[in-house]
Amino acid sequence: MFLNISNTQDFRVGMYIRLSKEDGDKQESESVTNQRNLILQYIKDNKLELIDEYIDDGVSRNNF
Repeated sequence: MFLNISNTQDFRVGMYIRLSKEDGDKQESESVTNQRNLILQYIKDNKLELIDEYIDDGVSRNNF
C-alpha cells in the first residue's frame, strides 16, 4: 500500500548522514559529501522542506 501525496511541500524532513569507514581520517569524508549531495537532490526533486542535518562524521559502527 502506498500513500498518495498530493502536496509534498507539507513534509518537513531531516537528513541523517554517517561516515563510511573507507574514508579514514579526512576532514569531511567523501562518503558524507556524496550522501549529502544525493539527499539534497532528492529533497529538491520532491519539493520537501529540509529542517536539519545530522552527521556522524567520525563515528562508524566499528567505533561505537
